[in-house]
Amino acid sequence: MLRHRLALSVFLGFSACPVMASETAAASDTPLALAPALPDDTPLDIERQAQSGAPVTNMADALGLAYWTNPTLLAQRSALKSVDYRVPQARAAYGPKLNFELTYGITRSGTRTPGKAWSDGTSRSATATAILTQPLFTFGRNAAGERYAMAQLEYQREVLRSAEQQALLDAIVAYIGLLRDRASVAITRDNLATLERELSDNRARLARHEVTSTDVQQVETRIELGRAQLYTAQRDAAASEAGFLQAIGGPAGVLSPPPPLNLPVRTLEEAYAYAETHSPVLLASQQREKTSRASVESVKADLMPRVDLRGQADYTNGWDVRSIFGTLPRQDQRDLRGEVVVSGPIFESGLRQARVGEAQAANDADWRLIDAALRENRSTLASAWADWRAQSAAIDRLALAVVAAKSAYDGALLQEKAGLRTTLDVLDLARELLLTRSNYNSAIAGAYAAQARVLAAMGALEQSWLLPQAKRYDEEQHYNKVRKRGDIPFLTPVVRALDGAPLGGHRDRALRDPAAPLVTPEVALDPVKELPVP
Repeated sequence: MLRHRLALSVFLGFSACPVMASETAAASDTPLALAPALPDDTPLDIERQAQSGAPVTNMADALGLAYWTNPTLLAQRSALKSVDYRVPQARAAYGPKLNFELTYGITRSGTRTPGKAWSDGTSRSATATAILTQPLFTFGRNAAGERYAMAQLEYQREVLRSAEQQALLDAIVAYIGLLRDRASVAITRDNLATLERELSDNRARLARHEVTSTDVQQVETRIELGRAQLYTAQRDAAASEAGFLQAIGGPAGVLSPPPPLNLPVRTLEEAYAYAETHSPVLLASQQREKTSRASVESVKADLMPRVDLRGQADYTNGWDVRSIFGTLPRQDQRDLRGEVVVSGPIFESGLRQARVGEAQAANDADWRLIDAALRENRSTLASAWADWRAQSAAIDRLALAVVAAKSAYDGALLQEKAGLRTTLDVLDLARELLLTRSNYNSAIAGAYAAQARVLAAMGALEQSWLLPQAKRYDEEQHYNKVRKRGDIPFLTPVVRALDGAPLGGHRDRALRDPAAPLVTPEVALDPVKELPVP
């Protein structure tokens, strides 16, 4: 019998597969629904541009769209709002709690006297109970809970700052990258046009028997390589167009040159000091340590007693009781009780002490991670600073190299016609000109992107720094709206102050890494030695 049931189940399962497959296929053919919506605090001009899909033509519009419409950034802001609610949840522990309980009971009882029959009776009752509990002093339990919530909130704010700076950095890199790749396409096309002119000249000279077919074939080889390079450049530009749309949220139009970026510091040493107080990565590591430190305070407070004020009101409504002795009169009862309750652990086989040890070890780990975050931040900052300085210094050199390469190529063309240069010499100089122009184009974009990375590593790549006049997202607005939502006037501040007295302050931890005083010095670029003029 069991075998037949299994066979039937297998048959039904396999027979259902085509139906499920067809339903899945039908569902996959349905396009995603579109319902454009941005948060209410989005600036009107940004919302109009995002809804219209108008091309982006300047850096300010690109940064504004990225700042206000990036889905990842909007998700982080919603996540911060959810953490805002943890503060009123924690503050609610200072106030009273009122609960109720309703019961309805039926009791059937019987009694018997020796030598006599059982006498049965039935009674019914309904009871309503209200219980009011007000914490008076928990030795820091509730205060530690509020500190935990506040540290989580500050941590999430730094996570949001980091996400904002990453979104702005991605927008800058996408903007400058598209400019670079579009220029690369133009440079490659220019190189291909130069080679095609060279091929036309060489074919004419071949007809006059001034060059050989080998010379013409050399030019044809370079032309085919140039066409392949053009395809590669167009591929890179197409990828940059897609990256632009992803990072900024709008299509790219004719992009204007980006404005120069400014740094709030002059040296790498000043950048290190600035990052210690502004980098969201470092500040987030400090808030994470405060979160676990609040957990230590909470489990330590669990070792202590607590004092609560408790009041209870009961009302019982009793129905008639029927028995062989007749009906007893109905009885109602009400009770009011108030009490001060002191409670606490006596012996739990080391459970709470083990929790304290666990929390302290976790806090020590978070403390060490502050040192790790500092090391990582300084490494990132030093690398970005060196990249920016080196590429900025290379721009002027490459600009001179482009001028020299162009002059050498133009001179070689004249020498080729005079018979002083071969076709291969001219082709090599054309390739050198292409390489020099490409490197110059890449250095301009690379220096700008590296400077943006310096700002991000410092914690200065913010909307208020890049666009001082633009509206900025206000994370305090929602927090101020909800943080005291459940407070009881006069009562919550008094109980909060009393409960927080045993905890003391909550200062930032000191660095414990022996390598903390050590920093990577600024790269010393070799001075430029001007070449002697013959």
